[in-house]
Amino acid sequence: MMKQYAHIPNGLNHFFTICLLLMVFSAAAQKAGKPGQKFILIPLDDRAPCLQFTQKMGLIANAEVIAPPIEILGNFMVPGQSDKIISWLEKQDLKSFDGAIISFDMISYGGLVASRIHHVSYEEAIKRMQVIRRLRKMAPGLLIYGQSVIMRLAPTGDGKNEAYRENLGTWAEISVSKDKDLMSKTTALEKLIPAEALLDYKQSRKRNLAVNLEAIDFLREGVIDYLILSQDDAKPEGIHVADRETLISKVKALALSDKILVQPGADEISMLLLSRALNKKFNFSPKIKAVYSSEALSNTTMPFEDRPLKRTVSFNIQAVGAKEVSVEAQADLLFYVYPSRFEAGRAISFAQEIEDKIKQGKKVLVADVDPRGDVQGGDTQFTMELLKRKLFPQLQSYASWNTAGNTIGTSLPQGVVFALAQAKLLPSAAVNVKDNILQAQHWFTFHRVIDDYYYHTLVRSQAKKFIRDQKWNTMDLGIENTRKVEAYARELLITHFNELSQHYKDNTFLKTSFLPSNMKFALPWRRTFEADITFDTQTM
Repeated sequence: MMKQYAHIPNGLNHFFTICLLLMVFSAAAQKAGKPGQKFILIPLDDRAPCLQFTQKMGLIANAEVIAPPIEILGNFMVPGQSDKIISWLEKQDLKSFDGAIISFDMISYGGLVASRIHHVSYEEAIKRMQVIRRLRKMAPGLLIYGQSVIMRLAPTGDGKNEAYRENLGTWAEISVSKDKDLMSKTTALEKLIPAEALLDYKQSRKRNLAVNLEAIDFLREGVIDYLILSQDDAKPEGIHVADRETLISKVKALALSDKILVQPGADEISMLLLSRALNKKFNFSPKIKAVYSSEALSNTTMPFEDRPLKRTVSFNIQAVGAKEVSVEAQADLLFYVYPSRFEAGRAISFAQEIEDKIKQGKKVLVADVDPRGDVQGGDTQFTMELLKRKLFPQLQSYASWNTAGNTIGTSLPQGVVFALAQAKLLPSAAVNVKDNILQAQHWFTFHRVIDDYYYHTLVRSQAKKFIRDQKWNTMDLGIENTRKVEAYARELLITHFNELSQHYKDNTFLKTSFLPSNMKFALPWRRTFEADITFDTQTM
């Protein structure tokens, strides 16, 4: 083979030989079913959406997502061990990775919950962030995407601050108002909030904004390649608005709007960044049209957010590196967004629209959004319609958990990553690689239905009643009581798991056999809000 390069100097001959060998090794790895891409993840914390979801989503594109040992990522009120995480990060063979997705909050403070208290000084936070500069020097070509959270309004409910937590959240919302009545209420609230708690809150917010601004400088200097400044739980008005606008002004002044996004969200951001990184690697940018079940609700701000639903969707489409279009004929993907669970008959008609589009060969993503914030899981009627029509295995993606941003930021990247796999990987993949990708895709959608609907909508309410009946602390069950609640919830959930497994087994639309088994259930933060659900899959 090298005869054709006989006229080329020996050094270049050697270079071409190495390139050919790398191509051969890469092809062999693909045939062996090994991941084609490899990413480092420093997650926001150890919760499933920040860690498990991102790692599982990577498998849909045959990509491996590697994170530090979960033991050093912290747990609820126990901060992640930032210095150990930094040490782990510096020991990685950076040349073996295609990119890194890094939470500034984990590096600086030890995670999302830890970012809401002033246990780490600004100076220490900035010192810890310098590891990212060192990574850039060690691996100049490494794709580095970052997330830095804009602090939310309310402090974390830890079981100790319930006497003033709600008052502090209200203070944060109204203290910037010039309305005389609200100004008087602000003064009254300040007398009800412990002085040290209010001071800690203010110091934390001031420090976090400074870190947000420093993250922008990291992007400006080329230390990182892309940044999402994500607004944690908030409302249209409040003390956070000034922080957000300060960041937006700096981004605009530096002309960095194409590389820095200021948007709602927190837990789901690593999935958006992973999707963007994969799209960048494969030069893939699908066109997406959003379809809403209600035009009025699409222009309404959803609970715990500070922008209208339609803006949240647009932000997320931009975040994954896709293009939003308004004409269906131009779209590669149709993103069906359903916030109409209180509109009679809309569940049926919207599910029918989705089914019709799938029959036409369209690729459909689905987000079921809670418009009131009182369920934080899937809508029963809409879910039953999707099940009745056997649509879940045919969808590009589905999600329905917690906030609109959480739901959209999970469904959208899954659908885009699978579209990438369909366009760039599946056509030429070896049989075992193709099966791995399809198994990963079905695992993720199945997991969403079990977690988002069956657990959060059905089982969680029963588990909460069980806890109330026992008169246990809902914010921290303790180890022994947690095990009892886990056993109770798992017993309820396994019935639904088996039913959904049968639904998949009987589905004639699957392009590969898919049989979930061995479900495991845990409450890692010793409360019902977060569930860690895992299961195995096998071919039939």
